[in-house]
Amino acid sequence: MAFELDPKLDADTHPVIDWALSTVRLMDDQRYPWLILVPRRGGVRDLIDLAPSDRYVLSDEIDMAAKVLRTLFAPYKLNIASLGNIVEQLHVHVIARQIDDDAWPAPVWGKHPPLVYDAVERDELIARLRSAFMAQV
Repeated sequence: MAFELDPKLDADTHPVIDWALSTVRLMDDQRYPWLILVPRRGGVRDLIDLAPSDRYVLSDEIDMAAKVLRTLFAPYKLNIASLGNIVEQLHVHVIARQIDDDAWPAPVWGKHPPLVYDAVERDELIARLRSAFMAQV
């Protein structure tokens, strides 16, 4: 089965960079620096559906995303999760949380409607993220 990005993920996120396994996307909610990693494998719903070698690559990619968020945003806590209750396609959330953010200490899901980025701010953030990711390689 060929990889296709879930329409909801496509609508709610913006592309940042493609890595060996995952496409990295920015969640369109400026309340939280929030990345979504989606392994480019078709028909994958859960981590155990990935080949063992892909699981190792995904783990490394999650680490890279988390390190960049830590460097750029100095979060109090990094939230990393793969739920898939609404979007079944395997995807991993990497979110930089602050103790004073709008949802703290609760999870960010469903707490508030998204506060979408304006185009200029979004594009500037994506450029900063890309630059930080390229510096890691």
